Amino acid sequence: MDKNNLIGWVLMFLLMMGYFYMTSPTQAELDAIQFTQDSLALEESRRDSLAKLPETATTSTQTTIATLPDSIQQLQLAGKFGVFAPAGSGTEQEQVLENDNFKITFTNKGGRIKEVELKGYLKAIENDDEERTKSYVPVKLLEDEKNQFEYLIPVGNVSAGAVSTADLYFTPQISGNTISFKANTSNGGYFEQVYTIDDQFSIDYNVKMQGLSDMLSRSAKDIQLQWVNYLDKIELNTWFERTYSTVYFKETDDDPDYCSCRGDDDENVDSPVKWVSAANQFFNTSLVADNSFNAVALDVQMGGEEDDDLKRIQADMTIPLNDVNGTGFSMKMYVGPNDFDALKAYSDGLEQIIPYGWSIFGTINRYVIRPFFEFLLSFISSKGLVILLLTFIIKMVLYPFTYKMLYSQQKMAALKPRMASMKEKYKDDAQKQQMETMKMYQEYGVSPLGGCLPMVMQMPIWYALFRFFPCSIDFRQESFLWADDLSSYDAFFHLPFELPFNMGDHLSLFAILWAVSMVLYTYYNSRHMDMSANPAMKYVQYGMPVMFFGFFNAYAAGLTCYMFFSNLLNITQYIFTKEVIIDKDKIEQELKDYKKKPKKKGGFSERLQNVMEESKRLQAQQEAAKKRKKKK
Repeated sequence: MDKNNLIGWVLMFLLMMGYFYMTSPTQAELDAIQFTQDSLALEESRRDSLAKLPETATTSTQTTIATLPDSIQQLQLAGKFGVFAPAGSGTEQEQVLENDNFKITFTNKGGRIKEVELKGYLKAIENDDEERTKSYVPVKLLEDEKNQFEYLIPVGNVSAGAVSTADLYFTPQISGNTISFKANTSNGGYFEQVYTIDDQFSIDYNVKMQGLSDMLSRSAKDIQLQWVNYLDKIELNTWFERTYSTVYFKETDDDPDYCSCRGDDDENVDSPVKWVSAANQFFNTSLVADNSFNAVALDVQMGGEEDDDLKRIQADMTIPLNDVNGTGFSMKMYVGPNDFDALKAYSDGLEQIIPYGWSIFGTINRYVIRPFFEFLLSFISSKGLVILLLTFIIKMVLYPFTYKMLYSQQKMAALKPRMASMKEKYKDDAQKQQMETMKMYQEYGVSPLGGCLPMVMQMPIWYALFRFFPCSIDFRQESFLWADDLSSYDAFFHLPFELPFNMGDHLSLFAILWAVSMVLYTYYNSRHMDMSANPAMKYVQYGMPVMFFGFFNAYAAGLTCYMFFSNLLNITQYIFTKEVIIDKDKIEQELKDYKKKPKKKGGFSERLQNVMEESKRLQAQQEAAKKRKKKK
C-alpha cells in the first residue's frame, strides 16, 4: 500500500469515527431508551401474570394486581412523555385570579386559561316566550371546552415525536396577582408558564424551560404554540356578529391584516409577526409578543346557522427555542372589549381590529367621527341624544352645499315651463329635443348636475357611519326610545317566521320610519324634476326605499335612527329653504338677465351640442341616401 492510499484510509476512518460520535445518543437518551425497553418488558410480564390468575383469586392476590397498573402506568407515561413523565398524570384543578375588570379561571391541566369572565359586560339571551323577554348573563371569553392552548415540546425519543403541554398536569403557585404553572421533569428540569394580571384587561405572560437542553431533539430550533379558539355567539344579531368576527394579525414591518370575515380562509405568514387577535364584534383575545413570533399559520372555519359557535379560529405560532430555553419568551394577553383607546395604547396597530372600515372611510371613523362623538359624550350621557346632535351638526356643516343644490333645483323649476313649450314644439323629434334642452341650459346658465354636489359630499360620511354604529362598543346595549340596543336591530314587532335575505324574524321601527320618510322626501324632492326622458325613474325612485328597508331591517338601530332623523332634517331644510329663504322672483329675473349676457364660445355644453348637431346631420344624410336608393 503506497503512502497516498494509506492517508486516504486514515481519513476515511477518522470521518467515520466523527460521524458515529456526532450521531450517537447522549447518556440521558440511552437511559430513556433503556427505561422504555424495561417498561415494555415489564408490561409483557404483567400480561402473562394476569393470564395465569384464576377467576377466584385471594384478597392478597387482588391487592397485588391492583398495584400493578399504577407502576405500569408510570412506565407507559415515560414512553409517551419522556422526562415529562412525572407531569403526565394528576387531577385537574382550577385556580382563580381577578381584578376589577375580569375574573380569570385557570386549569393546571395544560397550565392554561380556562375561562375569562368580563365584569360590567352582559350577554343578552332571548327567552323562549311570547313576549321574547331577555335574560342577561356575564360575558365570558375563552370558555369553550373545545378550545386549545398548547405547546409542542420537541422532546427526543417519545412516541409522538413531541410532548404536548395540554396533556401535562402543572403544579400551580399563586403569589399576589401572579400565578405560575410548572411541569417538572424526571431530571430536575421544568417547563413553566407565568401569568400576571394588572388593573386593566391585560395579562403579562412568560414561558420558559430549564434543564431540558440535552433532552430535546437536536434538529429543533423552534417550539410551536397551537391556539384553537371557538368564537361563541355573544350578541343577539348572530348574522351581524358573524360578519364582524375573524382573526387579525400584524407582521412586524407591515400594517395589520386579517382573514376573510364571510367564509373559510387561511393565511401562512413566514415573516415575523407581532400579534395575533381573535376578534368578535365587540370583544377580542389578543396575543402580543414582546419581540415577535417567527411565523404564523392561520385558519378560519365558519360555523353553521345552527352551530353553537360563530367560527373556529386556529393560529399556529413558532417561537424561537433559544428564547424559551433562556430567560423565557415574553408575551402579553389582552382579553376584553374592543375599546379603541385601550387597544391603541396596548400595541401598535391593535386598534385596527375594530372594523371601522379601510381607506378614507376608516380614517374618517377613527380620527373624525369617533373622537367627535366621544367629545359630545363628555357633555351628554345619552347615546341616542348624541346621535341626534351629531346628525344636526353634520347637516349644518353641509348646509351651504344643500343650499346650492336647492337653488339649482329652483332654477330648474323656473325653467320647466320653457322646457315644456320647447318639447311640445319638437314633440316628434327626440334628438332635436335633446339639442334644444342643452342649448336652453347653456342659454339660461342652468346646470342639471348642480344638485348632485351635496349628495357626493355626504357619501363618505354616510358610508363611514354605516360602519361606525355596528362596530363601536359605545352603542352596545345602549337604549334610546323603543330601541334597547343601538348596536343591533330594534325589534318593534316579532314575526312568526324568518324573512328572506337575512332580514330576521322581526320588523325594525326605525327602519320603517326611515323608509316612509324616504318616500316622502323623494316625493317632495322630485316634484319639479323633469323625468320625461326616462319615465320609469319616477317609479324606480320609490322602489329604492322599499328595497333598502330589507337590508336595514336587521341593521344597527343607531344607523337607522341617524338616517331617519337625517331625513326629517332634510325635509325641514328643503321646505324652509325653498319656501322662505329662496326668492323665486329673484331667480326668474336672474334667468332673464343671464340670457341677455353675451356667451363665451366653447365649453363642454357647446361641444356637446356640436356633437349632437353633427350626429343629426349625418343621420339626415343617411336617411336621404336610403330614400334615393329606394327610388332607384
